[in-house]
Amino acid sequence: MRLLGVIAKRFSRNRLSVIGAATVLCLITISLLAPFIAPYDPTTIDVHNVLSPPDKSHPLGTDELGRDVLSRMIWGSRVSLKVGFVAVGIAILIGIIIGAMAGFYGGKADAVLMRFVDIMLAFPTFFLILAVIAILEPSIFTIMMVIGITGWMDVARLVRAEFLTLKERDFVTAARALGANDLRLIFRHMLPNALSPVFVAATFGIAGAILTESGLSFLGLGVQPPNPSWGNILTSGKDNIEVAWWLSVYPGLAILITVLSYNLIGEGLRDALDPRLWDMEI
Repeated sequence: MRLLGVIAKRFSRNRLSVIGAATVLCLITISLLAPFIAPYDPTTIDVHNVLSPPDKSHPLGTDELGRDVLSRMIWGSRVSLKVGFVAVGIAILIGIIIGAMAGFYGGKADAVLMRFVDIMLAFPTFFLILAVIAILEPSIFTIMMVIGITGWMDVARLVRAEFLTLKERDFVTAARALGANDLRLIFRHMLPNALSPVFVAATFGIAGAILTESGLSFLGLGVQPPNPSWGNILTSGKDNIEVAWWLSVYPGLAILITVLSYNLIGEGLRDALDPRLWDMEI
């Protein structure tokens, strides 16, 4: 508990990271309360208010079908955050398993698994995702799965590096001498000590997943209309850039602020979890 207090204290000293964390908490709250705070149904068409500029009744204006942009932005936050968390969760699970196996067993297992990681890293990730989605039916489930399956390599390398160091530690040798099997050594003794860089990578990964989902939706390969996402709102903005600036500015700012917030959190966690600085405060 003392260590957690030190980590929280160090994180709180980074004002930008605290602002990023507060922004993310606000976004999560907004997405959870979307059914209650969205002023309109995000799919309702109103032909009398097509491309209306921001006003009292529609604070962020309307799109080419008269749908309220604020409501679509609020509901779109659900999609972006859901994709970010689920996709990164899948990537972390795969990365931890492969990295732990490679680092713990070493030898041929390490060589085979790391060559597989190198092969995956050789493919341009975004184009690989495009190829898979072109074959499968575009949906939010497909996007989450594909981003997760193509984004685990960095986590695997981080976990492997930590395991290569940890398996030489005295507490692992002692646990092995007491009869602990491989699974117990990996998941009970070593993995908890290897998660610090994974947490940092996860925050950056969520930001990357949100960007990827927005890019796919912008290209028409992500969340399909009429379901709202920040990416397909940007598509409407592209088609009407000369007469409806709000369709490009507001979703663009939402993506920018969200990704920047997660990156700030990652920076703060990286500093707070740096073990080289703990001894100075514990």
